Amino acid sequence: MEFELYYYAIFLAAGFLAGFVDSIAGGGGIITVPVLMASGMPPHIALATNKLQSSFGSFTSSANYIKKGLVSLKDVYMGVIFTFIGASLGTYSILLIDASLLNKIIPIMLIFIFIYTLLTPKLGSEDRHHRLSPNLFYLIFGISIGFYDGFFGPGTGSFWTIAIVTLLGLNLKSATAQTKIMNFTSNIVSLGVFIVGGQVLWIVGILMGFGQILGAYIGSSLVVKKDVKFIRVFFLCIVGITILKLLYDSYLV
Repeated sequence: MEFELYYYAIFLAAGFLAGFVDSIAGGGGIITVPVLMASGMPPHIALATNKLQSSFGSFTSSANYIKKGLVSLKDVYMGVIFTFIGASLGTYSILLIDASLLNKIIPIMLIFIFIYTLLTPKLGSEDRHHRLSPNLFYLIFGISIGFYDGFFGPGTGSFWTIAIVTLLGLNLKSATAQTKIMNFTSNIVSLGVFIVGGQVLWIVGILMGFGQILGAYIGSSLVVKKDVKFIRVFFLCIVGITILKLLYDSYLV
């Protein structure tokens, strides 16, 4: 596909903004997917290209969090393994199962996350004792959330962050860092399937990827420097916008 020159500037800007938002609170797809769709791309090509560009951002955020010491790969490798398995199953299943039901269920689940976070002001303000052992946690949520991200996707970062804070007892900074590593894992799995299917627009995806790298680096650096309150407010804003977007797509369109 070919586009007018100004579209490429829009793609680059969308990648930057999505990378910034996604590195802090997740939800970058609510920016990039509508932009890609508005350009006239068929839905499957838009989703495939989105996975390519978002992989740049999630990798950059993950690398920056590891470099700044917010997360260590040796602590999350079990999560990476089970997320890989779950995302593989989810991406394969999207070819077999109708995803329309999830369109209506996921906004409701996100509303509960939003309300729970809003009514728990000290959530993630400091580390707490974990309620599940890390290995059991990664087994359960790596498979389930990894499957969901490979199958559908919106809200994945929110689900990971709240699960890590609530059940592993990590603060929001550490939870955000772990979330990006899991996001990168499931992004790569889905991207691999789309590449095999020949659905990716490489020029657009790589251009947006450059924007993602810059936005993700700036956003993840802010997380390292800012206090938890900043992350919490940003998280609530992104979850709220995601809910409105999904409700509009599922019930009003």
